[in-house]
Amino acid sequence: MIEETTIRSLHVEALRHEDLHAGHDDHALFQASTVSALLDGAYDGDLTFAELAREGDTGLGTLNGLDGEMIAFDGRFFRADVNGDLNEIGPEERTPFALVTRFESETSFEVEEPLGLEELQSLLDRDRSVAPVAAFRIEGRFSAVKARSVPKQRAPYRSLPEVVADQNVFELGPADGTLIGFRFPAWAEGVEIGGYHFHFADHALRRGGHVLDLTIDSGTVRVQHADDLHVELPPGLELGSPDLATNTHEAIARVEHGS
Repeated sequence: MIEETTIRSLHVEALRHEDLHAGHDDHALFQASTVSALLDGAYDGDLTFAELAREGDTGLGTLNGLDGEMIAFDGRFFRADVNGDLNEIGPEERTPFALVTRFESETSFEVEEPLGLEELQSLLDRDRSVAPVAAFRIEGRFSAVKARSVPKQRAPYRSLPEVVADQNVFELGPADGTLIGFRFPAWAEGVEIGGYHFHFADHALRRGGHVLDLTIDSGTVRVQHADDLHVELPPGLELGSPDLATNTHEAIARVEHGS
């Protein structure tokens, strides 16, 4: 269930497929399905990328069958396959989980010295107390990017932690590239991933993936805050259902960090 603190700090609106494109706030976040459903192996979605593109132009997620890592920016959607190779996603393909927004930065600042992932997150944390939910677009020079993707899955599906145990990890740096990410409070887990979640694509649009670790040498950070999250729920999934158990922290940590 969504805790009361989540409701006070983040307005969550549940939608069905027929409710899409109903004039939602341009600066709201839009999500297909929930993290808990994905953790449990719900890898077939009802939302096409053409429909997703109407809800946002920047974000991250995956494809049906968990077929790679998705990263989106400038209205274009890319898939990083199991080897980290990027290709553009067709509008007819579908997603079981994605988080997007119509990105418009409210603030920006420069990274002027090398930072590891934890140091970068600490820098991004400086506005957390007043704005816990945020989207980020970071353009820069990365001396190292440790990333992963997973092979396409076949039904009957294994849980996400089981799939990630077979993840393929690769190095994408040094590279100039785009880092897309989101930050949510820990109490949002179940609906969302608590903490930070980043996907990367190089500027040549050849390589990308889900970020496990990185070093950014320099770059520009653009930030968009949000307090509205619209969640499209596939048939059979409810926000108050057992699929949204709150005790997901360990599973999310294994999935996010490969640990």
